[in-house]
Amino acid sequence: MESFFRTHKNLVEHTKAPVRRTLMDEIDWNDRLIGIKGTRGVGKTTFLLQYAQENFESTDRRCLYINMNNFYFQGCGIDDFAKQFVEQGGKVLLIDQVFKQPNWSEELRRCHDRFPELKVIFTGSSVMRLKEENPELNGIVKSYNLRGFSFREFLNLKTNNQFTPYTLDEILTNHEHIIKQILPKASPAKYFMDYIHHGFYPFFLENRNFSENLLKTMNMMTEVDILLIKQIELKYLTKIKKLFYLLATEGQCAPNISNLAHEIHTSRATVMNYIKYLADARLINIIYPMGQDFPKKPSKVMMHNTNLQYVIYPNKADTQDLMETFFVNCMWKDHAVNQAGKDRFYLVDGKQKFRICDAKSEHKIHYSSDTVYARYNTEVGQDNRIPLWLFGFLY
Repeated sequence: MESFFRTHKNLVEHTKAPVRRTLMDEIDWNDRLIGIKGTRGVGKTTFLLQYAQENFESTDRRCLYINMNNFYFQGCGIDDFAKQFVEQGGKVLLIDQVFKQPNWSEELRRCHDRFPELKVIFTGSSVMRLKEENPELNGIVKSYNLRGFSFREFLNLKTNNQFTPYTLDEILTNHEHIIKQILPKASPAKYFMDYIHHGFYPFFLENRNFSENLLKTMNMMTEVDILLIKQIELKYLTKIKKLFYLLATEGQCAPNISNLAHEIHTSRATVMNYIKYLADARLINIIYPMGQDFPKKPSKVMMHNTNLQYVIYPNKADTQDLMETFFVNCMWKDHAVNQAGKDRFYLVDGKQKFRICDAKSEHKIHYSSDTVYARYNTEVGQDNRIPLWLFGFLY
């Protein structure tokens, strides 16, 4: 136990969170069992340690961070460890990568039932379905998603500002006023393409090659998050990776499921399941027409965020595709996005139609009053024409 306290103290004292994540204020910390899900590389470990920094001294033994990668847990279950912790006065147990522990959900349930004075906060993969696949946690766990940096967070980091997020309604009705508050303090256009290229994952701040680091992360998403959690045999890994590459290189279009099945030598049903797993792992986003969903064939597949697009196939980084990927990724946190008939149109929350377009090609666009035009290559907007970068302030 002492070695865990020493590790905790060292990590808490040396963790430097460059940006305070807005999720920190969205969570109800009074709950006793809290799950923080998110894709690899978005900063879940840092988030846990940041919580410890804000609420406890590094030497306060009421709070303890543990990682299920530690081989100690091959011989000791979570509930047994929690018993020792509680007996020593422990109140808050922070568990990283909980899915590495066999039967983790049953053990968390036992912790919850046996130790009413203990709060457990754990991290897990975005692939996990906490309530659907773990019925023993129904009614006792509160689940939240930690996302990569928003453009707002990236801009704050680069310009030392404290810009706050806005709701979609606020942006739609008040964007001209909002922009007037931002532009005197920062020039979004100066940083926007940097964000598109490498700003979503916090590890761009590390002194390592970003593309190589992201490639490694993407491989871990498929090899661990998909195969381990979904319990898929290793021999199918190459099929999943090839499918991901094919989807990325086809560009944003309706996937030809029969051709993809032929290419990776499997059935159409298996291709659809793999597409769902890739979406759960936050490697792709799948767009459906209004009223349709999985297992129907999607009307469009795109990368989950623009950084992935540059890494997996940099020569195919089409500007329009990048801008649409950015838009969908911004909306994805709190809003439903569907295909709205024409190729470049999206329907958000089943009611508002959007089109992503280039402000430099304005002469080619026939504007309609029932559509919001999210325009790139501009910093300002007017009426139903809103600069695309501002949607990066949704969180």
